[in-house]
Amino acid sequence: MAAADRSDMMREVAGLVRSLDRRAHVDVDGALDDLIANLLGHMTCAQHAGITLTTSSGGVQTLASTGKYPALLDDIQRRHREGPCLAAAWKHHVVRLDDVTREERWPSYCREVAETTPIRSVLAFELFTGQGSTGALNFYAEVPGVFDDEAVEVGLTLATHAALAWHIVRRDEQFRSALATRDVIGQAKGMLMERFDVDAVQAFELLKRLSQNTNTPLAEVAQQVVGRQGAGP
Repeated sequence: MAAADRSDMMREVAGLVRSLDRRAHVDVDGALDDLIANLLGHMTCAQHAGITLTTSSGGVQTLASTGKYPALLDDIQRRHREGPCLAAAWKHHVVRLDDVTREERWPSYCREVAETTPIRSVLAFELFTGQGSTGALNFYAEVPGVFDDEAVEVGLTLATHAALAWHIVRRDEQFRSALATRDVIGQAKGMLMERFDVDAVQAFELLKRLSQNTNTPLAEVAQQVVGRQGAGP
């Protein structure tokens, strides 16, 4: 890729990330689908792309994909507990699989991929890490040996921007979750104030005491109070 083309690519992807950051509300699924389609457009040797979320307990989830094959390959990785995307997410920053019919790593994964899909090569990048979970950005090609050193360099740039976009999406999601929790706690406080003729501080202390006594998160206790009130006496 020429320097001018790479510069154009970086500007376009960076513009997509900035547009996410400016949105008042981010639709998580839609944003990730738009992102992965945009990234695939810049990895011209690949036909498919996806984002894989994995957990330390062995869970594997496809967060976004451009078609059916990324999710299918993630399911193969989940069942065999091996594969390039899992290796990229947990062990290595970048993993390149040149030919599933010749690869000696992950034998069970490669055998099923070769037998059931047209995918022949994979390029995977660690995307993000969290508490007990991590993710990978993956590109898939139906021809072996197409991911050369230049593709790796382009992919590293795309993965950096994808990681920024992921953090923006998660930040928005967590913010909305925090607002919803605050609203539920406020509703529960109001119900307790009315029912027991106490002030806001006393109502909140009552919620905290219920949370501690039952070893239940405060937001869950509040939700139970609101739900019970809504169900009637």
